[in-house]
Amino acid sequence: MRVLITGAAGFIGSTLAHRLAARGTEVVGIDNLNDYYPVALKQDRLKRLQSECGDKFTFHKVDFSDMGALNSVLADEKFDRIVHLGAQAGVRYSIENPHAYVQANLVGHLNMLEVARNREVEHMVYASSSSVYGGNTKLPFSVDDRVDHPLSLYAATKKADELMSETYANLYRLPLTGLRFFTVYGPWGRPDMMMWIFTKKILEGETIPVFNGGNMYRDFTYVEDIVSGVVACLDNPPSDDAKPKAGGSIQPHALYNIGNHRSEHLMKVIEILEAECGKKAVMEMLPMQDGDVEKTYADIDAIQSDLGYQPTTPIEVGVPAFVAWYKEYNGL
Repeated sequence: MRVLITGAAGFIGSTLAHRLAARGTEVVGIDNLNDYYPVALKQDRLKRLQSECGDKFTFHKVDFSDMGALNSVLADEKFDRIVHLGAQAGVRYSIENPHAYVQANLVGHLNMLEVARNREVEHMVYASSSSVYGGNTKLPFSVDDRVDHPLSLYAATKKADELMSETYANLYRLPLTGLRFFTVYGPWGRPDMMMWIFTKKILEGETIPVFNGGNMYRDFTYVEDIVSGVVACLDNPPSDDAKPKAGGSIQPHALYNIGNHRSEHLMKVIEILEAECGKKAVMEMLPMQDGDVEKTYADIDAIQSDLGYQPTTPIEVGVPAFVAWYKEYNGL
């Protein structure tokens, strides 16, 4: 099998590429290396892949929302399956720069669907997000829940990606699997995410912003558990048998939550960070942010029963692993 990964210089994408290459799967990675967060981190992830994966990993710099450039780069590349993880990330940034999300998450997703259709790939797995659940109050969030009330443009683009994918599964019988990720963290993570921000500020003695007065709950999911779920999905395309799939489609299109199936209180995570950093956090209690939600909690019954997915990393293990990596990466 040869797999194309978009967002290969990203957090989840680079970790997935490393896992696939380690098992002998050839990986073609693409990424536009944009400056939403420091490009140096993305380049360091690529250096790790190139040094540890050898000829199992090939990389091309390209913006997948530019169809002409994408077709040009992929013209001589062969691949059997696609994992489309590239996107403009960040709930809060979508309020400041909405056009970036339309270009990357809508135009870009359509382009990848077209690549998958024209290449007649065996399966495309794509990243959705737990943010599609928006204002839902029923916990845990299930793939059978309605997701018609997004609270941010980012969430709306991810729901739109699911809808576009449903039409391609219907029109072209293209096997597709959408994955709603829940608060991913771990080594090689993103500097714009809470785990990195809090660790950095605690170590440097700076004040950390704690929203909703700390009354926040998240289904924190360790990146290696996420990747295990992605690989399980990649290896098991949905059947074109007119039977209902996870998420309710009768097309060859499944939707799964990938989470830790635990909703952890934010203050508990801060306590673990304090212990690992060896410092007390200086906290500024703030109101809820626009576009944010108070609680996330993944119902993972569907992916457990269909694919045997089982997260194994509680925050008591995962958070110390992240802090240890952060210190090593930053020479602390």
